Amino acid sequence: MTQTSTAFEQNSLDYDSWFEKHRITYHSELLAVQQAIPKNKTGIEIGVGTGRFAQPFNINYGVEPSESMARIAEQRGIKVYRAVAENLPIENGSFDFVLMVTTICFLSDIPKAFSEAYRILKDHGKIILGIIDKNSLLGKEYEKIKNDNKFYSDTHFHSTEELTELLKKAGFIKFGYWQTLFNANGDMVEDPKPGHGQGSFVVIQASK
Repeated sequence: MTQTSTAFEQNSLDYDSWFEKHRITYHSELLAVQQAIPKNKTGIEIGVGTGRFAQPFNINYGVEPSESMARIAEQRGIKVYRAVAENLPIENGSFDFVLMVTTICFLSDIPKAFSEAYRILKDHGKIILGIIDKNSLLGKEYEKIKNDNKFYSDTHFHSTEELTELLKKAGFIKFGYWQTLFNANGDMVEDPKPGHGQGSFVVIQASK
């Protein structure tokens, strides 16, 4: 078990309380992710954590390796597979969309995770990523402090361009982008804008 996975296992309540302490940032991110979620479709969140993104979007399935995090998600009504993104215990073509929010930076093998996401999607299904872009103000700040943060010490942040290329290599097409967290102060909920390159939080949507 890595230092980061141990941190999530031992500090799941601390992690979950972050969303209460940073409600404005959280709601800005929710609004951005909402732009990409297909209506009336069946989805799964990989790296579901405590269910803070799955629950508001009525996503009833999740994947989470941390037992303590998964238990909190299950209390929110989510069926959680104890597994990692690179090896999903899920049949081919099971879901209309796959959501991954701030999960990519914790993965050991992103191409394998994208290949697995592609496999479990139905034809024309969507993959939706929510990321902190490493080239953004917040991304650069996280990079500076990550060694002192129990959750981010082992992470690797990526740019929107890097992940777009990896998604293309996995076979995904038809890309869409939304962004938020433009304001460094974080003192008001922000409406998302199309595109990327300005906001620190970027949502990438692509199709199988």
